[in-house]
Amino acid sequence: MARVDVLMPQMGESIAEGTLSKWLKKLGDEVKRDEPLFEISTDKVDAEIPAPSAGVLAEIKVQEGQTVPVQTLVAVIETDKGAATTAPAAAASPAAPRPAAPKPAPAPTATSPVLPQPSPSSPVAPKGDGAETAEERLRRKSTPLVRKIAAEHQVDISTIPGSGFAGRVTKQDILGFIERGVPASTAPGSRLPAAAPSGPVEHPVVEAWPGDRVEPFSKIRKITADHMIMSRRTSAHVTSFFEIDYSRVAELRRKHKAAYTERGVNLTYLAFIAKVCAENLRKHPVVNAAVSGDNIIYRGDVNIGIAVALDWGLIVPVVKRADELSLGGLARAINDLGERARSKKLLPDEIQRGTFTITNPGVFGSYAGAPIINQPQVAILGVGAIEKRPKVVTLPDGTDTIAIRTMGMVSMSYDHRVVDGADADRFLADVKRALEDFPEGAI
Repeated sequence: MARVDVLMPQMGESIAEGTLSKWLKKLGDEVKRDEPLFEISTDKVDAEIPAPSAGVLAEIKVQEGQTVPVQTLVAVIETDKGAATTAPAAAASPAAPRPAAPKPAPAPTATSPVLPQPSPSSPVAPKGDGAETAEERLRRKSTPLVRKIAAEHQVDISTIPGSGFAGRVTKQDILGFIERGVPASTAPGSRLPAAAPSGPVEHPVVEAWPGDRVEPFSKIRKITADHMIMSRRTSAHVTSFFEIDYSRVAELRRKHKAAYTERGVNLTYLAFIAKVCAENLRKHPVVNAAVSGDNIIYRGDVNIGIAVALDWGLIVPVVKRADELSLGGLARAINDLGERARSKKLLPDEIQRGTFTITNPGVFGSYAGAPIINQPQVAILGVGAIEKRPKVVTLPDGTDTIAIRTMGMVSMSYDHRVVDGADADRFLADVKRALEDFPEGAI
């Protein structure tokens, strides 16, 4: 009789936990491999998680509504479908939630980089009842690099206000803490005041008036809100705006869209934009970068995230190695990721390792906007509405006239710690030129 463990997956590089929002199978149900087993909610993603193996759902370890760290054992599948189930009485009904308080820590695994082994340099005293909360566990289990820095400087991690998820201490947090001149011999358990605002975001409380409806944040809305504030705190946001004449792209779409449709591909303006961005990110590596402490990481891959608006929030699936794809390949990938995002079919790897993001509020009619950077990236492109507008054009004889052209705005918010205005504008100028003179041979 074989047992297959089902673990809480990591749905993003900085995500340390997930909420099991709904079981799609009941205890004792037969399941097929890759059949949706349960739904989870994490930072910026709700997703259906497929069964890793065929068999019978023999044990349910995590109930609906519970939030647990990644790599936590969620369920057990027995591959011998005649085997008796062994779930404890408390788990007999997937709909009956367990108490939300102490959550068991997952067994250490080699594939769990978010929750590494505890270190003597990072003690966190558990609560009086002897149980740790998820937040306490996350603060104690920082990355190996953070623990190494803490040990070298004899710093207790629990005294540092963290800006990561659930107050988790990042490399930037501990380096900033040390640079501010904190005494090296900090006694374990002692608390020092924060020198700068950090840690979990506290949103102001506003009075509700008679007749108002008050709804608590969903998990995805709460974490998205916190991350937007964190991004504004982290990056020095600046936004540049360029107007683009899409008439050339419009003509190419008109000529080739039917042929693409026959192949099952929707040839959108977004595919053209992603294509020229991917090509020009290679030429402008500082826009395809990240900040790590006092270092700049120039990404070796060009992985473009495409923001997808959902009824329940926002998600950014990633097209990996976008610069290696043809226009048709990019269009197909964008269509596929968007459809699976809306149907909760994305895999964990498909929302990770983005190096640059494109968001397209223009589909809702927005003329232009100033998007917030998707951390830890350093730039995000916003696409405004594409529509026919009057434009002054110069005729071959040198005279000017007013013509109807297909026009649209693009905006790029960038991190001025790394990307100077000249860098951003050169990148946008190249994107503009490539779209306005898009070669038919690239179709």
